[in-house]
Amino acid sequence: MQKTWRYFTLFAAVLVLAFVAGCGADTDKESPAADKAGDDTVKESDQRIVAGTVVIADILDKLDIDAIAVPESEKQLPTRFDGLPTIGNAMTPDMEIVKSLDPTEVLSVSTLEYDLIDSFEQLNVPVKFLNFQSVDSMIAEIQALGERYDRTEKADKLTANLQKNIEAAETVAANRKGPRVLILLGIPGSYLVATENSYAGDLVKRAGGINVMEGQDPEYLSSNTEYLHNSNPDIILRLSHGMPEEVVEMFDEEFKTNDVWKHFDAVKNGKVYDLEEELFGTTASLQVPEALKELIKIFYR
Repeated sequence: MQKTWRYFTLFAAVLVLAFVAGCGADTDKESPAADKAGDDTVKESDQRIVAGTVVIADILDKLDIDAIAVPESEKQLPTRFDGLPTIGNAMTPDMEIVKSLDPTEVLSVSTLEYDLIDSFEQLNVPVKFLNFQSVDSMIAEIQALGERYDRTEKADKLTANLQKNIEAAETVAANRKGPRVLILLGIPGSYLVATENSYAGDLVKRAGGINVMEGQDPEYLSSNTEYLHNSNPDIILRLSHGMPEEVVEMFDEEFKTNDVWKHFDAVKNGKVYDLEEELFGTTASLQVPEALKELIKIFYR
């Protein structure tokens, strides 16, 4: 079984690169495009920032930092960015539009670096990939943005408020016995298993849950239902990535037609939950406190 699981672990690495492009992106990696972005404090009059994701747009808004463009999204963007040009989907931005805007810096996330870095380098567009793969790394990135764009006070206030609300949620869970949790990340046509090193795994740990994939290094693994059944989760969390409605339908079909799921205690006991993408994305967001509250409701109801 261990040999079989190692095979699935290796296979999962390929899946992750292809679908979520976020397992182990090296945030310390330097490139010509990243070099051009630099690390020194930027004068406000020189700023031409493109917000590459909705989460980044939200953070820039809280820090009172303007942008010249934002991604297309069905999610609500801050009103300060109303009327700005859009660069297309965050995962596949229109590089011709990005180049035409002549940005001083494009801010994206490290989970997209593998897919996007070559395009930025070819067009010599300055880009910085921020690490939002855990709550702590997001807080560190907010602090770094505050220093870089002369918004240290606002960054301190934002992160202090986040930490206060996160700690309050963690305190609620601290004195309770947490459930054993299996986290499935659905992508159109397939799904992966999230380990404790993923953002979702970080949330589960903070809410007092025990990830059945403890001790695994990658963020995501391919699914081995026999192994997962033997791990005996009390709760199964299903997350959607990309097209939520389609992914939920895929999960429902998988659980209905694959007989092995019927033997999971979590399924028998009705402990399978579909989490909203708004709160539970593949990277950290300012909605961390709300996401933790939702998990605590699920774990201890």
